[in-house]
Amino acid sequence: MKKNLYSLLITGVIGLIIYYFTLPALNLQSLTFWTFLIILLSIFEVILACFSIDIRGRVVSSKKVLTGVGISIFIIIIGVISLNVICSPLFHAKEYANRITIDETKEFTKNVKPVDFNSLPLLDKDSSTKLGDRVMGQMPELVSQFYVSNLYTQINYNDQIIRITPLEYNGIFKYFANRKNGVKGYITVNSVTGESELIKLEEGMKYMDSAFFGKDLMRHLRFSYPTKIFGEKSFEIDDEGKPYWIIPTMKYKGIGLKREVASVIILDPVTGNSKEYQVEDVPTWVDHVYAADLIIEQVDDWGQYKNGFINSIFGQKNVVQTTEGYNYMTMDNDVYLYTGITSVSSDESNIGFILTNMRTKETNFYAVPGAKEYSAMESAKGQVQQMNYEASFPLLINLNNRATYLLSLKDAAGLVKMYAFVDVEDYQKVVITDSSKGIEKAAENYLENTFFEQSEENQLEKTITVAKITQGNRAGESYYYIEDEENKKYRAALKISEEILPFLETGETIKIKYNRESNLTEITAIEYN
Repeated sequence: MKKNLYSLLITGVIGLIIYYFTLPALNLQSLTFWTFLIILLSIFEVILACFSIDIRGRVVSSKKVLTGVGISIFIIIIGVISLNVICSPLFHAKEYANRITIDETKEFTKNVKPVDFNSLPLLDKDSSTKLGDRVMGQMPELVSQFYVSNLYTQINYNDQIIRITPLEYNGIFKYFANRKNGVKGYITVNSVTGESELIKLEEGMKYMDSAFFGKDLMRHLRFSYPTKIFGEKSFEIDDEGKPYWIIPTMKYKGIGLKREVASVIILDPVTGNSKEYQVEDVPTWVDHVYAADLIIEQVDDWGQYKNGFINSIFGQKNVVQTTEGYNYMTMDNDVYLYTGITSVSSDESNIGFILTNMRTKETNFYAVPGAKEYSAMESAKGQVQQMNYEASFPLLINLNNRATYLLSLKDAAGLVKMYAFVDVEDYQKVVITDSSKGIEKAAENYLENTFFEQSEENQLEKTITVAKITQGNRAGESYYYIEDEENKKYRAALKISEEILPFLETGETIKIKYNRESNLTEITAIEYN
């Protein structure tokens, strides 16, 4: 009996030490909890066996207890496996497919506003990181004590698209030297202009990832919420610029399956005070409730299991999946994740893409078939392959009522050297422009050098009188260049009207259709007035 008691006490002490450092959730849905329990039972069994061995190395007592512990471990392992098989998509395919509600009725050009280049996040995370590190490097008194976290959360802050990341203690010795005052600031990088700034706080943040003991962020959270399963945290600021940690809590089906956000904890890193919110009650300044990998996992389940488990393996009728990679865009003061959707048997093409609100999980699917994002990136790089530039993951924009990829081409130092516009439906239509000319000039260059046939309902009409007309060739096609009596210039491909263009003379009045007016307006249809 004493051996059992001593073994239990020693196991308890060791268990508390393990718990302090590993911080498993005391929750039956958590796989880490069952792993922690198995480790404790194994430790108890080893210690008890040591107390029960004689000088010849044989177990002479506590055999029943040891056998019982071994059986318990076996039952836990078999139980977890059996429960997860029962709760798997094999028997609950529809539940997995319905983890996320996707509206498939929306039209891209009607639902997504035309691009506003004054609020376009041109800087990706890598470029933002370099700019943030540069700001930190200009403040030697801080560099020696803190380092810049690599979080760089993209948020919408008072109608500005920024990435934000906190400073962190630069090691345990710097923690002890600064723990009284805490971390005194965070860095913001404007994703549109590239302006970066270190925001200094009057009162420092004390509950951080790099803190130790009770001020360690996850340890503080675990002791405050011992049964909660934490998701991927983010660092954000409210409308007044006050920093907060945003930590979603998770719920599962079975043990670690079919994860979903159950609630959101908002923690003040200065005071350590926190409050738990239901998802629907989260303040609107919070942009990241759902992690990108969770959304992609749920969309993949929707695409894979919506026609049942058997179909996902064998027939694979209408089975789709997300493409590799994703990016963010902002609409109506919210941050959206977008990624392509492709058939599981597809090669380099998408059947469309999804946009998901990172705060509400509202998701729309847009049936815009075209190139995968990485195909567009390779197409853009191929235009300047001699430069060895790297392409950023594309932004998806509505340009002239067409889904268009916008990429940045960067040199080895991470500096943006060129902008590339690539048509989603035809990635061979790509135009590269030097970044020094500005993004709006790059867009204009793309539209002037790319011909699109668009639907009648999206086109504008105008009547003009021809003052001058010349003929030329471009990319192997015949074009006619027209100047009207108001000195405005137009371009029309011969294929749009072989009956009119070759015979058109000065002084004649014609009715034209076009998509947008520019320095060289592209005519899409023509007829005599």
